Amino acid sequence: MAYAIIVENDISEWKDETGVKYHFPFRYLKYLQPGTKVVYYKGRITDNKFQNKRLSPIPHYFGIAEIGKNYKDYESDKNDFYTDILGFKQFEKAVSAKQENEYIESIPATRATNYWRDGVRPITEEIYSSILKLAEFDAKLETNFNDLEFLNGFQSDHIEGGKKLRYTSYYERNSAARQQAVEIHGYSCMACEFNFKDAYGDWGEGFIHVHHTKPISTVQEKTKVNAKEDLIVLCANCHSMVHRKKDSLLSLKDLKAKLKANKI
Repeated sequence: MAYAIIVENDISEWKDETGVKYHFPFRYLKYLQPGTKVVYYKGRITDNKFQNKRLSPIPHYFGIAEIGKNYKDYESDKNDFYTDILGFKQFEKAVSAKQENEYIESIPATRATNYWRDGVRPITEEIYSSILKLAEFDAKLETNFNDLEFLNGFQSDHIEGGKKLRYTSYYERNSAARQQAVEIHGYSCMACEFNFKDAYGDWGEGFIHVHHTKPISTVQEKTKVNAKEDLIVLCANCHSMVHRKKDSLLSLKDLKAKLKANKI
């Protein structure tokens, strides 16, 4: 198992999206192979307007994920790549890069002056585990994404009698499909028209759930996802109602009918 740190800047000239896709130069490809477990990192804040979009103004780690498929960035005139980010989980609190006046990462003596310039940094399993421990993150909750389809952001876990039951929507391991879906359908719920940005301002901008209308669990073979026809965007409430009964998945038409019938 490989482990690495991936750096996210407050401003990016690329089409990065936290927890969805990550842009990087070719020289880091050897560190970001599918299955690599990564920790997201931000350096010191340089513009206070990003304060409310960060867990901390100081250099810190703020989440974990796993590397999916890599693909070339053909819009770049350099040898750059994008990678799909799988299973992103943000920490509830920032983990400072320096603990008790010592850095968590091991800095080689030969890299003392330029180590922090690297956008991707390989780390050991011990360092990875140390960051999770400081974040008070339960590593047992990590998902093995080699055995599951890509998580679309909606998940509800229940624990009963010591057995965990997970009701989750997954879709084909391709974050480009999700991005294409929101580009086609927008960020307003297709059932009730709720918009997170309208309700929460900048804090809610760019947030919406993406729902697969044909659950992958019902498909026996791998199939290509049509972002326009197979994916819809829903607010958290409507998405929860779609999945409320495990044996009865609501269609968008059914969901709209229930909203109309019970509208006051």
